Amino acid sequence: MAEAMWYVVHTYSGYENKVKTNIEKTIENRHLEDQILEVRVPMIDIMEMKNGARKQVSHKMFPGYVLVNMVMNDDTWYVVRNTRGVTGFVGPGSKPVPLTEAEMRPLGISHEEKVEVDFTVGDIISVTGGVWKDTSGVILEMNPGKQTVTINVELFGRETPVEISYADVRKED
Repeated sequence: MAEAMWYVVHTYSGYENKVKTNIEKTIENRHLEDQILEVRVPMIDIMEMKNGARKQVSHKMFPGYVLVNMVMNDDTWYVVRNTRGVTGFVGPGSKPVPLTEAEMRPLGISHEEKVEVDFTVGDIISVTGGVWKDTSGVILEMNPGKQTVTINVELFGRETPVEISYADVRKED
């Protein structure tokens, strides 16, 4: 069986959540759970000022688009393409093009294996690679989705937070 990939589906603006719900219902009705694995409407949290008050709200990252993780074949293409509110797949002509690893990484979606780490917030780590090699710092924040830690480093006499990949750090003894 072919490998599932992430595809971008174009929808009518404002219909993203409805399309997501419709595809999920069709998956259930046609028993395609093993071929269409996940449907997402990527959201981003933004701080807004309204009437002098700060408020955190979620906005669609890509209005008019839905991401679908699926095994591409005639059946799955037909089901998604003929869902009410869908105008088509993103790609040349009628040929859908899957997202690459590099395109998926900023969205927090990745097929790369997850790295298990032996450190947590508050631990002291040494940077073993990249721009900040041979520096150390206390972990302020961890992002398992992006596989990164945030530490403070001294830059121009000030403490500055930087994000570093799990692969470039090790816990100090």
